[in-house]
Amino acid sequence: MKVILKKDIGKKHATIGDIIDVAEGYARNYLLPKGFAIEAGEGNIKAVEHHKKVIQAKINQEKKQAESFAEKLNAHSCTITKKVGEEEKLFGSVTSADIEEALKRDGFDIPRKDIVLPEHIKALGVYTVPVKLHTGVEAHLKVWVVKE
Repeated sequence: MKVILKKDIGKKHATIGDIIDVAEGYARNYLLPKGFAIEAGEGNIKAVEHHKKVIQAKINQEKKQAESFAEKLNAHSCTITKKVGEEEKLFGSVTSADIEEALKRDGFDIPRKDIVLPEHIKALGVYTVPVKLHTGVEAHLKVWVVKE
């Protein structure tokens, strides 16, 4: 029996919207009652194809917006001031939370989880920090760490 998946079920890497062929008992007793799939009738197939096109168009639009935002972020640099001790070493370190706060002061609203900081910054200097904006879209922010 052919069904259209409404949720990922993990069987042979099947994902939402895939049309798969399963045993009739598996479909009638498990997939259909649980709402994991619908029968692959002609009308349902057309609806799923249309839905896929709408989702893909939305993803493309979001990616274009992320790319234009990445250009703005690449041209931007933020400055973080920290107290330093001997040998120009920071008291504490600069974390993604500090960078998020500095970006908010400059008018950019980027969540901390999107700021990819491999390790905390523990010295003065200029650093390039990657920021994930969308799948396949990454900006490189210049962060200046200066003494207070």
